[in-house]
Amino acid sequence: MEINNPNPSKMDRKFIERNRRIQMKALYSKLNSLVPHHTSREAISLPDQLDEATNYIKSLKANLERMKEMKDGLRGLVERANTSRSYGSKSPQIQIQEIGSSLAIALNTGFNSQFIFNETIRIVHEERVEVVNANFSVVDDDTVFHTIHLTTGEPSAAARISQRLNKFVHDVDASNKY
Repeated sequence: MEINNPNPSKMDRKFIERNRRIQMKALYSKLNSLVPHHTSREAISLPDQLDEATNYIKSLKANLERMKEMKDGLRGLVERANTSRSYGSKSPQIQIQEIGSSLAIALNTGFNSQFIFNETIRIVHEERVEVVNANFSVVDDDTVFHTIHLTTGEPSAAARISQRLNKFVHDVDASNKY
């Protein structure tokens, strides 16, 4: 016995809609799995999941922009240090760039001027600022290029550190000339 379906297109639409809902549910689930959650035991509604994903993507975008600014700033510091080095200057030089709540310090010293780097780190620690990383490159027989990345907690700390470090390097440079 054959059952007559009075409206076969209605059944097709139901099937298509059901498949669409299943596919959307899978896509939402996949998106939700990519977003880090603070509390994973709670059931989160779909609109909340989408808000959370949107906020996470926005924070990643802002973080990327901040990192690009920092990268561009560091490139500028390196270029300025290379330019000053090309003129044959062996005096210690410091360049400080403030990027948000971070500082990037480029210190160009002579090979036998390890104390300048050590004193720079001491000053930074006195200011109770977190050193994210510090490294150096020996450029030629008598030039060492140091980079120091700091995270400051307050805007006034950046100004204080810049002032103290510039004064220190200027004092060292002045004492080496005499």
